[in-house]
Amino acid sequence: MASVLLPSSPPSGYREMTATLRPYLNAVRATLQAALCLENFSSQVVERHNKPEVEVRSSKELLLQPVIISRNDKEKVLIEGSINSVRVSIAVKQVR
Repeated sequence: MASVLLPSSPPSGYREMTATLRPYLNAVRATLQAALCLENFSSQVVERHNKPEVEVRSSKELLLQPVIISRNDKEKVLIEGSINSVRVSIAVKQVR
């Protein structure tokens, strides 16, 4: 695992940024940990087929409620889970 060395005195605004970012990232981490509890689940329609339910959406009872975690209108994460797959969509603020 790579380690990152920070300067002895962080730049101004660094601690304030991490203090506001930390709850957002903790919420994303906890939701992903819960959504990534996956199982091998064969298709209920075709024998011996295993397709990602989040993509095919063949059975509503196998899908979880989509979760949107938003820091603001430009930074958000959409987590769509099912019994055997997860789709994560990430929107980040673009700097020009």
